[in-house]
Amino acid sequence: MNGIISKIKREIFKNDNKEKIRDSIETTIKERDEDALIGLGVLFELLWNKLPQEEKEKSLNYIKESIKDLAS
Repeated sequence: MNGIISKIKREIFKNDNKEKIRDSIETTIKERDEDALIGLGVLFELLWNKLPQEEKEKSLNYIKESIKDLAS
């Protein structure tokens, strides 16, 4: 089923411009819409697959710091 969800989400976003994608990301985070969060996972996968290793390491550091901040 995850493959189907991923395909659907990619189709939804494929013709969107940057502003529409940004709005979707920010609205989803703000509203904490669990169904829409799946779409962010798809976007994250697409991003991750294109990032050079150095950028992946930076991203992991940001994620780790954010998780640590939650625990404080």
